[in-house]
Amino acid sequence: MPDPSCFHCCEPVPGPASFPVRFRGSEHPCCCAGCQAVARTIIDSGLERYYDDRTDTATPATPIPAELLAQLRLYDDEQLQDSFVNAASEESREAHLLLEGITCAACIWLNEQHISRLPGVLAVSINYSTHRARVRWDPARIKLSAILEAITVIGYRAHPYDHAKAEEAWNKRNKQAQFRLWTAGLSMMQVMMFAVPVYLAPAGEIAPEWLSLLNWASMLLTLPVVLYSSWPFYESAWRDLKRRRAGMDLPVTIGVLAAFVASLHSLWQGHGEVYFDSVSMFVFLLLGGRYLEMRARHRAGAATEQLVKLIPAFTHKLSGSGAEQQLEEYPVSKLAVGDLVVCRPGEIIPVDGLVVDGKSEVDEALLSGESTPIQKQAGDAVTGGASNLRSPLTIRVTQIGEHTRLASIVRLLDAAMQHKPQLAQLADRIAGWFVLALLLIAGATWWYWQMHDPAHALPITVAVLVISCPCALSLATPAALVAATGHLAHLGILSHRPDSLEDAAQITDIVFDKTGTLTIGQPGLRAIIPFEATAAEASRIAAALEASSNHPLAHALKLPDTTPASDVEYHPGGGMTGTVAGQRYFIGNPGFIAAQCPNAQARPLPQNSRETLLVLAREDAWLAALLLGDTLRDDAHEMVSTLTAAGFTLHLLSGDHPDAVMHVADTLGIKQATGQASPEQKLDYVQKLQAGGRKVMMLGDGINDAPVLAAAHVSVAMGCGVDISHAAGDMVLLNNRLNGIPRLLALAGKTRAIIRQNLAWALAYNIAAIPLAASGFVTPWLASAGMAASSLLVVCNALRLAASGRIRK
Repeated sequence: MPDPSCFHCCEPVPGPASFPVRFRGSEHPCCCAGCQAVARTIIDSGLERYYDDRTDTATPATPIPAELLAQLRLYDDEQLQDSFVNAASEESREAHLLLEGITCAACIWLNEQHISRLPGVLAVSINYSTHRARVRWDPARIKLSAILEAITVIGYRAHPYDHAKAEEAWNKRNKQAQFRLWTAGLSMMQVMMFAVPVYLAPAGEIAPEWLSLLNWASMLLTLPVVLYSSWPFYESAWRDLKRRRAGMDLPVTIGVLAAFVASLHSLWQGHGEVYFDSVSMFVFLLLGGRYLEMRARHRAGAATEQLVKLIPAFTHKLSGSGAEQQLEEYPVSKLAVGDLVVCRPGEIIPVDGLVVDGKSEVDEALLSGESTPIQKQAGDAVTGGASNLRSPLTIRVTQIGEHTRLASIVRLLDAAMQHKPQLAQLADRIAGWFVLALLLIAGATWWYWQMHDPAHALPITVAVLVISCPCALSLATPAALVAATGHLAHLGILSHRPDSLEDAAQITDIVFDKTGTLTIGQPGLRAIIPFEATAAEASRIAAALEASSNHPLAHALKLPDTTPASDVEYHPGGGMTGTVAGQRYFIGNPGFIAAQCPNAQARPLPQNSRETLLVLAREDAWLAALLLGDTLRDDAHEMVSTLTAAGFTLHLLSGDHPDAVMHVADTLGIKQATGQASPEQKLDYVQKLQAGGRKVMMLGDGINDAPVLAAAHVSVAMGCGVDISHAAGDMVLLNNRLNGIPRLLALAGKTRAIIRQNLAWALAYNIAAIPLAASGFVTPWLASAGMAASSLLVVCNALRLAASGRIRK
């Protein structure tokens, strides 16, 4: 009795083998574990139709080599995963993977659909610009190695994202693309040298033997184009066909092969038209367009890569203690919390930490968009990725690896660029159906011309297949959003949700919190009222008294290079005393001063509930009154005036005292202001605006404004004092610069306009081009130029978002 056939590849199953697969209620044998895994993948992915249409002559599947399977399963090791897997929660894990083999938007769609169908995979999104996939899964239901195996089964390779590997993969892909492009270009030039005399010579002038020689030479020169330069199109089309779908490269593949095979048939028969020049020109122009598109996408995704590059591979670790301390070169990846590192001038700070020794300035421009250097000294926090400018700093490590602020920023930015808005998803679905419709149109075109003018049936059908451009439809939205999101990152604004850019273009009302948003959230010295001392003298004495205090009010009075007071005594709830230059001084609220200095004559004080009042005194006299209050951000006036001139309605909504709120509103020129508003009242306020048809943006500190931030159409959280990964807003204003809000709104309007332009162009081009080609007015080489130009135009139009636009009126 012959061995049973393998359910998947139809080869005989060895007797002892037992690799069953269940299909529609019945068990079937497979010849090996590889066929079993592939069959289960096809069935579990809902693609059972593959086995309905398959014949017994199906080619055997190539199982994943055992060595590769062993390598993939190593990634299940928890210690290895610590370096690249983020525990999003107890029930989920998240990793960034670099995909190899991506050639077009269809590859992105295929991988996203295939991975998302795996049981246990919670979410997957792939960045078309960087080929970086963000995958979230339930470790109790699926292992990481199973996800990597599933990607390998459909013809791609995935491994944990590593910047060095990403650069290596990009360089390899870039070199291959260049070599394929120039191969096609050289072939096209040589073939055209043979084709031009044939086109220009009168009929019959070239002897048949010489004409045959020119055509054979053209065929030989076109072979490298068909067999090598066009190979990425074949691979992509074949992957799509194996998944029983029509991808964007399928019309290209059919067009190239149909034209070449028909030309080869005519050459072999000794009569008929040949199209070797059209084939080589088409492939060259299409490869040229895709290469420029690839470079443009790489440029658009450079914002994330710039941040990834910031952290150096090595640093100077300080080991030992006392006289035995020494510096050693040490890998940043092996640093631990609590280690001491020394960052020299001109070097990049490798970790998040606290300065324990040294005084310098650091540049955080790439992290926050703030170009002004920031002074750092002992006790100040520093962020990994910032550049040390002036003097050495000794830093104690507080955060490393995926827990640093830079890593949080990269995760946010990468997630934003990988997220697909609804408009982009709709365009992808339209593009998929568009390819099927195109194949039907091409078939109908061939049938019509075959019936009426058989000599032109093939070139016209090839022109129809070539001139269409579903890629432009799929690129229209993501190309614009990637460029805009990268530009926002350079402005110091990170977007959690790229949909918010589309929503921001429709904003009518902007609601501001006060403390920590329009103001810096820290008390500052507003005025000094002198009594028995000058303002300068009072400021110097107060600074000496407060030099050793950590009270929030003390920071508003401190001055650099001040000698601290001696014999300092603190009186909680009242004030403090100390000796400066041999004289005893008192500082605190008026009640405290009156109790401590009964012999001193009280002075009249301003009555203002908006500010904090302190009195500086000696035992025998009140020296001065100091008014402290929250300080407006230096760019608040400019932002409010710009937004008001642009036609936005501004609101100030705060839980602070109404007098303080009205003072800020009057100072800035905001007409709608409400004080002493609870979180519930803030939420109700915004919801009433929305019920009236208004589109609301909320700007808050992201700490106590979470409900109202979540309710607004678009919310922006200030980056100060909060962990970016837990910010409540759709966007985070990293550098706390309010002048970024008008730029954000201007960019949102420009992004919406460019997305509409891209979609309109892609649709209009295809609506006009396909009928022209089907009518015979477009040659194959002209069709190829149109297709390449269409995709390139969409990408280049999106890259205009690198330049900020004026705010809309």
